[in-house]
Amino acid sequence: MNFVFDNDRPIYIQLVEQLQIYIISGKIKSGEKLPSVRELALKTKVNPNTMQKALVELEDLKLIYTERTNGKYVTKDQKLLNKFKDKYAKEKTKKYIDEMKELGFIKNEIVEFLREENK
Repeated sequence: MNFVFDNDRPIYIQLVEQLQIYIISGKIKSGEKLPSVRELALKTKVNPNTMQKALVELEDLKLIYTERTNGKYVTKDQKLLNKFKDKYAKEKTKKYIDEMKELGFIKNEIVEFLREENK
């Protein structure tokens, strides 16, 4: 796990976002047991309390769950994972289109640009 943080937003929010990406992209597999809070904090170079706060958020989103005495696991709910993946993709797409429009491109030009880049 290679996390890069910026100083503009709370670290735990950035952790939630980056862990979401790891989960929905399959880098952390569905049903996989997560390392302990302390291990994750060491890997990401954050305070364990900050990591715990991020994991609580992920649990509230149902992306992870806790098994008593066994630790935390990534959800097995593929429908939920797909929902998050679609939502994330739409947000990224909207941001890209908005930025291209700021540069003066119109919709057809953006589509053509993407076709050319995808060849």
